[in-house]
Amino acid sequence: MPGVDTFREDFGASVVVALVALPLCVGVAVASGVPAELGIVTGVVGGLVTGWFPGSSLQVSGPAAGLTVLVYEAVHTHGARALGVLVLAAGLLQLCMGALRLGRWFRAISVAVVHGMLAGIGLVLIAGQLYALGGVQAPGGTLEKLAAVPGLAGQADWSAVALGAGTIAVLAAWRRMPARLRLVPGALVGVAAATAVSMLLQLPVEKVTVTGVLDAVAPPGWGDFGLLASIGALGTVIALALIASAETLFSAAAVDRMHDGTRTHYDRELMAQGVGNTVCGLLGALPMTAVIVRSAANVEAGARTRASRVLHGGWLLLFAVAVPQLLEVVPLAALAGVLLHAGWKLLPARAVAGLWKTHRGEAVVLVATASAIVATNLFEGVLVGLGLAVVKAAWETSQVQIEEVWEGGELRVQVMGSASFLRLPKLLDALDALPAGQPVRLDLSGLRHLDHACLTALHGWEQNRTPLTGREGVI
Repeated sequence: MPGVDTFREDFGASVVVALVALPLCVGVAVASGVPAELGIVTGVVGGLVTGWFPGSSLQVSGPAAGLTVLVYEAVHTHGARALGVLVLAAGLLQLCMGALRLGRWFRAISVAVVHGMLAGIGLVLIAGQLYALGGVQAPGGTLEKLAAVPGLAGQADWSAVALGAGTIAVLAAWRRMPARLRLVPGALVGVAAATAVSMLLQLPVEKVTVTGVLDAVAPPGWGDFGLLASIGALGTVIALALIASAETLFSAAAVDRMHDGTRTHYDRELMAQGVGNTVCGLLGALPMTAVIVRSAANVEAGARTRASRVLHGGWLLLFAVAVPQLLEVVPLAALAGVLLHAGWKLLPARAVAGLWKTHRGEAVVLVATASAIVATNLFEGVLVGLGLAVVKAAWETSQVQIEEVWEGGELRVQVMGSASFLRLPKLLDALDALPAGQPVRLDLSGLRHLDHACLTALHGWEQNRTPLTGREGVI
């Protein structure tokens, strides 16, 4: 924690991070189908609870756009009252994973799957927020949303579209502003500008609905825990825990590259997230994860210790308690613009282009993961991506080289590499193509791995090939 010499930097950074977090907290909550205040509650917990833990010094946690799709599906399927139970169970699962020292294993997940997951989330987020931008009721599934996009023009509220488009324009242009101006977050400027225009012109667009923090908080009751007997609910819990953990630890790796301070302790950070999500579940709030946008803002604003993220939680709490009515003047279209911009930034166009040039198999895994998420849901899509990554890795590591060398009138066939069932057809085709009536010595000493399927097939090939000189065999 800070001393007197670092408090000034941490205090200033905390204000910047809170201003970045505020519109995102509200926007993620609205997009998730829950009261706006619950997003702020999660941001407060991310600062005042998770912020104290020493896993990662400068990483900032709160509600994330990456979990919006999964939370919306959970609320739509199980009801808003079930959210607390699901998040609580996911937090406890994260605590168990941290205690078992599984945090480091998340670094072994294929980068292509991670980029594919983010791309899928971005596409689903964009598909949903296009309707929020135009003030139109969205169809049910993502594919239905995408199919109905051409018909949006005839239904949209163009006043709302103009406010949302203006917000996106401010966000896109803000990166080119002088560094001194960029101390004020672009998302806050865009939402504030859209709100001011809406009030000045008295536009009849939908605004954020505010019920009050205490009214929005809904701790789960004992009867709600029966939901965990459902296989679908358990799948949601596992998906929440795994995706939140993966996003947090990948964010930690990125943040560590941005500063020269203490490196992240992955298992401690996983436990910190588990504590935070457990508290969020007890309050009936949104799940949390470390968020790269807030974390990067924290580093760029000059934060020195984890005090900055704790203080940012205090600023969010002060806002939620003192002036929650300010949210009632914010147009929903402005928040949709913020989330559309966030969804666009999740699309890894450069990563796909780079992978296609160097590792096309990885590019295929990325695109397949994103497509599966759009076609099904986040959990099933990630499972498809992980399965493809495993198959691809198995295929690439089972490389078999077969060399034929004549030695003193005898053909020596040397098999090298890794012989698994994936390469069995290639191996048998090469052996069956050997000239009949010639003595053959099969040399397997160059194999690093020989699975049972290949061993059985080789024995069968040896028995079926008629020995002529007694010198054929396997060595």
